[in-house]
Amino acid sequence: MPILDSLYDALEQGSQSEIEKLLTELHPSEIADILESLPQKQREDLWQQVEQDKVLPYLNDAVRVELMQDMPAAQVATAAEGMETDDAVDLLQDLSDEMVEEVLTKMERQHYQRLRQVLFYPEDSAGGLMNTDFLVVRVDMTLVMVLRYLRHFDELPEKTDVLMVVDSKNHYCGVLSITDLLTHSPKLTVKEVMSTDIEAIPADMSAHEVALLFEQRDFLSAPVVDKDGVLVGRITIDDVVDVIRAEADHNLMGAAGLDEEDDMFAPILQTTRDRALWLGINLGTAFLASYVIGLFESTLEQVVALAVLMPIVASMGGIAGSQTLTIVIRGMALEQITDNNTPFLLRKELAVSLLNGFIWAVVVALIAILWFGSLKLGLIIGSALIINLFCAALAGVLIPLILRRLSIDPALAGGVILTTVTDVIGFAAFLGLATVFLVHFGA
Repeated sequence: MPILDSLYDALEQGSQSEIEKLLTELHPSEIADILESLPQKQREDLWQQVEQDKVLPYLNDAVRVELMQDMPAAQVATAAEGMETDDAVDLLQDLSDEMVEEVLTKMERQHYQRLRQVLFYPEDSAGGLMNTDFLVVRVDMTLVMVLRYLRHFDELPEKTDVLMVVDSKNHYCGVLSITDLLTHSPKLTVKEVMSTDIEAIPADMSAHEVALLFEQRDFLSAPVVDKDGVLVGRITIDDVVDVIRAEADHNLMGAAGLDEEDDMFAPILQTTRDRALWLGINLGTAFLASYVIGLFESTLEQVVALAVLMPIVASMGGIAGSQTLTIVIRGMALEQITDNNTPFLLRKELAVSLLNGFIWAVVVALIAILWFGSLKLGLIIGSALIINLFCAALAGVLIPLILRRLSIDPALAGGVILTTVTDVIGFAAFLGLATVFLVHFGA
């Protein structure tokens, strides 16, 4: 990002004219990306020179919380008033309860009521995603009445592709597309032209399920209703893109025990604290694997070649297990895995593991025989490889399913547990077979 380097240099040199020139060329979302890419001192300097209320919606949570710490409530309220409802709600949910109340009291009444309605719902639900800026028409209106109604507005809400249709009690009935409104006879009623193909989304549906629904049905927008079927908002495709990106970041970062909102340039002590817990968990699993190796200390002393070949078994099991684990976690995220097809998936993955196990067992066994001149050693490592790949596939399927039943995120905990399983089983199988066939019965 050449402009990032230019801004960094301008900040270091204190060149205000150059900073202002560069900022005028950027969209607020690009400025947010740059702020997230700067070390703390340069970030704070640049933050004082940007239109903060316009940039705030695009910052990730960790950076936004840091930069909002010293902002007065009135300024936060002004920023929230200029945002779309879902973005404003995201901003407020980063604040303490006391600060939220103070910010809301600084808002104009119309904005206060708009946000209060959405703040009632959890952040990761359809209600938390929805916007309340949409247009509503009644089923008994004629199209000419709708057109007259629309002419009263200076502009339509952003991303308006359809008008929401409700009955006299504000229950959702369907949608009237702008295209149908313009191409049908003005004498027809909304009821005669509207579409009922788009089903309303319950406000308590999870954000993940909403994203799947948009993907499967190619929605640009969709209505949101409460438990009584009353229309309360709409979700647009840009809101869903944010959910998809957040889930992708979560899966990527979660595999390393990190939060997707972690600030890359956070203070050293804060980053150290955030990562320490995960390192501690991994240390515990490493000691478990070391303990298993320690059980076969006498075997390793007698047959030094085992120490050379031992990492191969654990490594192959880890890779095979990770492949299965990734497939299963993805299938769960897309809701493609059910109780009915899980047995088939398990059988398939076990069959694949056995086939790959036999193929690579032969390769590794031949290399071991040629390397160390021991047929028994070759057969032992080949057998251990088959055992570990089979157990890795079994673990790769069962671990995420069990974690989901326990309400634990498989993307976060699955990798650590799998690594422990493949290391322990790999070492135990290889060293156990070696103890029986090389030490007890002689090499």
